[in-house]
Amino acid sequence: MIVIAKAIVKMPEDFLQKISRLESKTDEIVPKVLEAGGNVMLQKVKSNLQAVIGKGTKRRSKSTGELLRSIGLSQARQDRNGDHNVKVGFAEPRSDGGSNAKLANILEYGKSGQPARPFLKPAKSSSKKACEDAMIAKLEEELRQI
Repeated sequence: MIVIAKAIVKMPEDFLQKISRLESKTDEIVPKVLEAGGNVMLQKVKSNLQAVIGKGTKRRSKSTGELLRSIGLSQARQDRNGDHNVKVGFAEPRSDGGSNAKLANILEYGKSGQPARPFLKPAKSSSKKACEDAMIAKLEEELRQI
């Protein structure tokens, strides 16, 4: 016995009209939209990191500010699966030859004798809606210009 299932999903008409207006501008618009959302996340990560650096330590903080200055947003790129991405990350290496990513990991997850002070995961969960809103607003702005 062969069973064939068929499902039809109809997109809202206004959404289809917006998509049809993208035409050949998709590769130009998608990076701008992703960067709009990425910038929201970047600001939240910076804010959260600033709030945890040097806090709750037994000794005076040795922070130089280099970790905070190293945070940035990558350009929007398409991966091998065809998905477009932007990433919030840390520039490497540090001026002392160390790793910013290692220091960020220690802050996020802690280490022996040093409790975790998460700043990345809370940024992700608390700014998801704001990122989506920023991307929607940027897409609509770009569509108005077509």
